[in-house]
Amino acid sequence: MAELRVNPTKMELKKLQLRYNTARRGHKLLKDKRDELMRQFIEVVREYKLLRTRVEEAFGGVYESFSAAEALTGSKMLQEALILPKKEGTLHVDYRDIMSVTVPVFNFDLMGENGAESYNYGFAFTSGELDSSLAKLSGVLKDMVMLAQYEKTAQMLAEEIERTRRRVNALEYIMMPRYLEAIRRIKTKLEENERGNITRLMKVKDIMLEKRYGQTSEQG
Repeated sequence: MAELRVNPTKMELKKLQLRYNTARRGHKLLKDKRDELMRQFIEVVREYKLLRTRVEEAFGGVYESFSAAEALTGSKMLQEALILPKKEGTLHVDYRDIMSVTVPVFNFDLMGENGAESYNYGFAFTSGELDSSLAKLSGVLKDMVMLAQYEKTAQMLAEEIERTRRRVNALEYIMMPRYLEAIRRIKTKLEENERGNITRLMKVKDIMLEKRYGQTSEQG
């Protein structure tokens, strides 16, 4: 660990003590922030896992319905029925703050020509399994959007946790020990100077006393 180069003066000592106290307060605040970020991250990950399980289970039902529809109508007819979409979706993105981290909030609106249950194919050459597949897929879309929101939020929180952890470690293991070591060295040097000054004063006093009593003896 590189030492701080400082002048061993009382003014420099006061500056270093102020910096150390500021670093110590910042270290506590950053640790509190890191702990709260971890709590928020764990909560987001928990919600993400629950939602992911629900989405995967829903997609299992969607795949089964599409497989049944393809078996009944044929893959070519299935592709022709779905080639032109009749619905469109709009994704609105808002933002919220979590411990100084701006995370996205997704809102998804699905619109169609004839309401939510409109389809872009005729019913003469398709089966009810296709209708069921699309209904299930439409039902899982909002969960997929929420899943993306939780995933992005967890990623951003993880990055902020890592940045905060590095700052906490830098203060705890680098800056604060440097300040303490510099403060110790200045105090040691000032104490040495103080002892040196006392020694010099005592020598001066002895010399003055010696001269004074020596002159008195000569006069007597």
